[in-house]
Amino acid sequence: MLSLTLRQLEYATAVARHGGMTAAAQALHVSQPALSVALGQLETLLGRPLFLRRAGGRLTPTAFGRSWLELADAQLSALVRLTDPNAATEDIRLAVFADLAPTCLAPILTYTARLAPHLKITPQVMDFEMLSDALYKGKADLALTWDLGLQSDIARQTLARIAPHAVLAPDHPLAHHPSLRLADLGPEALILTDQGLSLGHMRGLFAQAGLTPQIRHRTASLDLMRSYAANGLGVGLSYTNPAARLSPDGKPIVTRPISDAGTEPLILAHLAQNPPSAAAQQLASLIPQALPTTLTCDATPVI
Repeated sequence: MLSLTLRQLEYATAVARHGGMTAAAQALHVSQPALSVALGQLETLLGRPLFLRRAGGRLTPTAFGRSWLELADAQLSALVRLTDPNAATEDIRLAVFADLAPTCLAPILTYTARLAPHLKITPQVMDFEMLSDALYKGKADLALTWDLGLQSDIARQTLARIAPHAVLAPDHPLAHHPSLRLADLGPEALILTDQGLSLGHMRGLFAQAGLTPQIRHRTASLDLMRSYAANGLGVGLSYTNPAARLSPDGKPIVTRPISDAGTEPLILAHLAQNPPSAAAQQLASLIPQALPTTLTCDATPVI
């Protein structure tokens, strides 16, 4: 069976499709004798006839031939897809940084399903290190993340530049200010999410201002940081700013932008040596419009 050739598959399915040798030979641009010889060799290899020969040259598939030809046609279609670089990459693996996923992922999936329902997206929620590793190992086609910890061989599309914000309980004295400065936060007990890159970045912001942050708590997630802040355990710091103004345990919180800490790019990234497929490029063009306004309302958009 290993001696079965692609040409034999093409010839047999063409005969079935056109109903005879003459029409199939014309469609394939081969001679009828060559087609007849190839079909005979194939039937000899299979040990069973694929077609019933009838007067007038009409060929009708046998019961065995009908099921075999259906399978052969499916295999040929699959082989055609293998030669199409776009068809083989319809499943788009989208990595999303864990803090951004609750805010961004569902809107992206919903928006894309409405405007481009043919796109198949496999979402993957990851931390910074996992996300970077997935890009380098070809396990993610696109990544939505903050521009932290990525090397120069990662291509970036900047979607917005977003200032960090403080998360406070409503009765905290700083909650009455419309915006805050790093110096306002320097003496406060701070709550940071315990992610190496994010933690180091926040420390760096204070260091550049000549301040030493008083980090009281390091939490495993953004939700836990917001809960700590809502319960008066300190002031949380983050770039991701979900729309909800209640902590996960139901207590109110307020957020205030930090005016002198600069901004951080929100990016869509891919490995420069692994250009996105046509399908992934289409998804990349839709993501900026799919992002919720609650994420970018205080941001500087990038056109």
